[in-house]
Amino acid sequence: MVLNYIWVAFFVIGFIFALVQLIFYGDTQIFNKLVSSTFTSAKTGFEISIGLAGVLTLWMGLMRVGEKGGVVRGLTKVVGPLFRRLFPSLPKDNPAYGSMVLNIAANMLGLDNAATPMGLKAMKELQDVNPKKEEASDPMIMFLVLNASGLVVIPVSILVYRAQLGSANPADVFIPILISTFVAAMAGVLSVALIQKINLLNKVVLAYFGVLVAILGGIVWFFSTLPEEKITTYSTFAANLILILVITSFIVLALIRKVNVYDTFIEGAKEGFTVAVKIIPYLVAILVAIGIFRASGAMNLMVDGIASFFGWLGFDTQFADALPVAIMKPLSGSGSRGLMVDVMTNFGADSFVGRMACTMQGSTDTVFYVIAVYFGSVGIKNTRYAILCGLTADIVGSVTAILLSYLFYT
Repeated sequence: MVLNYIWVAFFVIGFIFALVQLIFYGDTQIFNKLVSSTFTSAKTGFEISIGLAGVLTLWMGLMRVGEKGGVVRGLTKVVGPLFRRLFPSLPKDNPAYGSMVLNIAANMLGLDNAATPMGLKAMKELQDVNPKKEEASDPMIMFLVLNASGLVVIPVSILVYRAQLGSANPADVFIPILISTFVAAMAGVLSVALIQKINLLNKVVLAYFGVLVAILGGIVWFFSTLPEEKITTYSTFAANLILILVITSFIVLALIRKVNVYDTFIEGAKEGFTVAVKIIPYLVAILVAIGIFRASGAMNLMVDGIASFFGWLGFDTQFADALPVAIMKPLSGSGSRGLMVDVMTNFGADSFVGRMACTMQGSTDTVFYVIAVYFGSVGIKNTRYAILCGLTADIVGSVTAILLSYLFYT
């Protein structure tokens, strides 16, 4: 229901802004822009879905091999105590635990292509035990918000973009991004926990979070000791090495358990293509609405309004030039990435605004894209409070990114 209101609001606001520009500014091309945006966005949604087909086919197949090889069961035992407290209504031995761990681990390593299929697999397993098939369950919402908060330890793609755009030290945004994304993830988990009345002060939860903080602290310390020009190389190598090790371990463990690896892979891979086709309508719908909102000029007016308000309060408004990235981030990952590149192109990759845009881009994931893909893959229509909690993580992550940018870059 909430998604329905937001979807309609994008169209209505876009149309109103287009009328304003036509009547008061004589922009006779504005409706051409809106129409062009709808077709472009629809094409983009279709292309993304088809592009996912190959990746989903690969990783759904590998996931099935991992299941038969016992990898998922082993991961469930490792994280079971924590996840049973974060997902109290999920049965103890549900296979979704292992799939969720693989998804979150892939996200943390910046392996988007690997993370999405694992996440869709987890969502299907959560749907299997969901008593209301068209309404998001509590475990689904917690899992989705964990994804939307976008906890990324190694932001490989951002470092690569910075290097391509001439940054002298592409990895100087590494630590601010790591801190921002961690704060956003904790905000997302806390918001869901408050609504679902989950006790995060439990000794087991605090112990796991303590270990996570220690690991992240160790990563920050390790990379802070490296020459800045080596950080991108090391982080990219680590991410790719871990990915290859995961694939190899799936196959080897399956062979040890005498699993027919090829047939098992094909069995799982068939699901991947089906899922890719199923999400096309959901993805096209949300991207077209976002395209209308953006093409109408509503987003630019929002940015100008925020900048004027903080300027009136006497605050520095340099952050306004990077703000479009934060506003676009919940709506479109490719859109916010394009805006990040645009900021670095116009202001410089190593400028204050350029670095802030990168930090914002890395602080969270794309709420509406994640909802369209993950909930759409299992036919969820009532998202309940998932959008609210996802946007909470987004806002906290963006504010943290702005504050850290002033701390680190000025």
